[in-house]
Amino acid sequence: MSNPAVPPRSLAEALRARDDVSLAALLRARPDLITPVPTDLTQLATRAGTRASVVRALERLDRFALQTAEALAVAADPAPYGELLALLTGDDGDAAVSAALPRALGTLREQALVWGDDDRLRLVRTARELLAPSPQHPSPTGLGPTVREATAGMSPGRIQDIVAAAGLGSTHDAVSAVASLTALFADRGRMSALLAGLPEESRQVLSRLVWGPPYGQVTAEPAVHLRRLLDLGLLVPTAPGTVVLPREVALHLRGGRAHREVAPLPPAVEPAATHRPQVVDATAAGQAYTALATVEELLKDWDEGGPAVLRAGGLSVRDLKRTAVALDVAEPVAAFWVELAYAAGLLASDGEADERYAATPAHDEWLEQPAAQRWARLAEAWLTATRTSGLVGGRDAKDRTLSALGPGLDRGAAPDVRHRVLTLLAGLPEGAAPSAESVLARLRWERPQRREEDLRSRLAEWTLKEAELLGVTGRGALSGHGRALLGAAAPKRPDAVAQGPGDKLPVHHRPTAVPEPLSPAEQAAASAAAARLLAPLLPEPLDHVLLQADLTAVAPGPLRRSLAEVLDVLADVESKGGATVYRFTPGSVRRALDAGQAASDLHAFLAAHSRTPVPQPLTYLIDDVARRHGHLRVGAASAYVRCDDDALLNEILADKRAAGLRLRRLAPTVLAAQADPASLLDGLRAMGFAPAAESAEGDVLITRAHAHRTPPRTAPEPVPDGPPVPDATLLSAAIRAIRAGDLAATTPRRQTDQPQPTTGELPRTSSAETLATMQAAVLTGESLWIGYVNAEGAASQRVIAPVRVEGGFVTAYDHTADEVRTYPLHRVTGVAELAEE
Repeated sequence: MSNPAVPPRSLAEALRARDDVSLAALLRARPDLITPVPTDLTQLATRAGTRASVVRALERLDRFALQTAEALAVAADPAPYGELLALLTGDDGDAAVSAALPRALGTLREQALVWGDDDRLRLVRTARELLAPSPQHPSPTGLGPTVREATAGMSPGRIQDIVAAAGLGSTHDAVSAVASLTALFADRGRMSALLAGLPEESRQVLSRLVWGPPYGQVTAEPAVHLRRLLDLGLLVPTAPGTVVLPREVALHLRGGRAHREVAPLPPAVEPAATHRPQVVDATAAGQAYTALATVEELLKDWDEGGPAVLRAGGLSVRDLKRTAVALDVAEPVAAFWVELAYAAGLLASDGEADERYAATPAHDEWLEQPAAQRWARLAEAWLTATRTSGLVGGRDAKDRTLSALGPGLDRGAAPDVRHRVLTLLAGLPEGAAPSAESVLARLRWERPQRREEDLRSRLAEWTLKEAELLGVTGRGALSGHGRALLGAAAPKRPDAVAQGPGDKLPVHHRPTAVPEPLSPAEQAAASAAAARLLAPLLPEPLDHVLLQADLTAVAPGPLRRSLAEVLDVLADVESKGGATVYRFTPGSVRRALDAGQAASDLHAFLAAHSRTPVPQPLTYLIDDVARRHGHLRVGAASAYVRCDDDALLNEILADKRAAGLRLRRLAPTVLAAQADPASLLDGLRAMGFAPAAESAEGDVLITRAHAHRTPPRTAPEPVPDGPPVPDATLLSAAIRAIRAGDLAATTPRRQTDQPQPTTGELPRTSSAETLATMQAAVLTGESLWIGYVNAEGAASQRVIAPVRVEGGFVTAYDHTADEVRTYPLHRVTGVAELAEE
């Protein structure tokens, strides 16, 4: 490990001086750095400076940390802490910025974007290239190049003319002349005097460029006030017709500030409304029950095989509209429920030749669970899913429409945004509902968007709406079972926030730490806790209905499953809501009789489950339909109709509506048709008759809905947004391996007459020399540096302390694995003794 008293000369040396806790924080914040695990700290530093890794790290900074990095990009390299503070606070100072800067700088150091002591702060070179001003990529600060950069292509004579016009003494070379001009522009007093001597038109030109963009256009013959600025070097030509305001001049005009507005603290997530927690929980529980009923209705609608799968995958626009009508919701809401059922593994494509969507076997198991557990499964699937229903109906990169259940809906940032939005709600007092604008403003501060499409804001808006639909929130506030669903991700109290310079600030203004994702076991425990809290709030299923004289039945609440299933066959749903209204019709009663029920069974069922007497009109309806049911018999000839009442057959033949069935009499009691039996049944029923299908043996066929199920299917796997955050076990192993590899790469070797390998090259010795050195190390207890090639052919360097050499193997303590291991000697490429120091 490096001597902490010696300032680091590189990022690798700065990483080498860190302890294991600091390295773990780096790898947790930037998990791409250990994919795969680096061989040593030098390789880790190199990977931390690659463009892709730096871009990802910058995109995950909060606004103030990013502004700190942007200020460092326009400061000297290296820059002292005082210069950085001055760029952020300006000449007048800012107490909030001064208090927040140590935290922001600590974040940049932790993520290896900044290294060095406070008197020599260095921004990683790649980050400086990304954030520093350039004509192709303007800086968010609005600053331009320095005087030295702006005058790099200018002739020495022209530079001397500018120095002379500014009242400075002539120099012997252009470098000292530029340095003299830079010193003038950086001197507040002399610069103020210089600007005071300019005409008002010249100062107005500078004011238009001061906050950026710093580039302007001039003609071949500029006006007098522009010529004065060019003569003094306050504007520097960069190309024909183009001038730029030097950075030092802009900073003086800005009062030393690199940004027009600095945001050291996150915007508050203030409550827009406050409700009693009991009201919030009750409202959320009611919506949770509605969510369960909606998903059940969706899957019931697709029970015998749902819509066809498009050739490109997904649900057609027409089928989504039909589903929305069936669920009595808007199409975006229908897409949400469809995607939620898919994410929970309750529906999938059946994989048949004529591929259709249908419920999965897991759906039947889900239906048997208690209501609270069923809700917890849906909520957990929503919380962790990367599929985003809000994108349905939009266009992809190839201008193709994105369809529900189709490809292209995964967004890796979705789970992170959902967790973060709910955590912000959990940070408010119980019952407090924030405005959507304040939540979005907070998220934009935590992850300022650098892309054209503000995806995170859209995800946050969808999260607030979906959480309300699902019953995670009630009246805009997080419910008790919603807090439990977050588990360890939710603060236990509103003031449970990160410690730092902002601790004395109001609670909602303090920066909160982004929660780490829960492990599968932790999320399962959190979901179980949410189910326990929700269970007492859900209504108990009822075992009765209220029959009315107008041939309707009112279910004053949720019905038991067995009762609801029979009632769905016997009656049609007329309206839904707090109470469901069923209507009995001849068609619905015939449907129950077709399913094998007798009239006596229906009378007994209604009498057993009605809290009111069975109305006489309903009794008459059942008896009348039952009396006519099966009087006509339809079988397969192509199809035929038989009836003992030849007058009834004559009536059918005389009816003009039967022309399409092309009936003809075969016998006094039999009619033949050229239509198939199903079409014949439907046609006669449309004419007002009540035919029954019969088998080849003449028995009445009982028709029941046959549930269509897919083969066993697993829920879709989330598509992560980059490498997953490593757990403690992986971090410990990775750090141990990196430390050991770094020890092997940096430990000094004892000087011998043999040629020494260069850095990264495996040592080479003969078999006899290897064996002799190993045996000597066993006797002396010394450590050795070895080159080793494993069975897969991967070469590595290791530092070992041999314990025993026998039978062609060496047993040694391996610093890489931090354990005793045994290695075949024939795989050791060579050994080198370590230096005494």
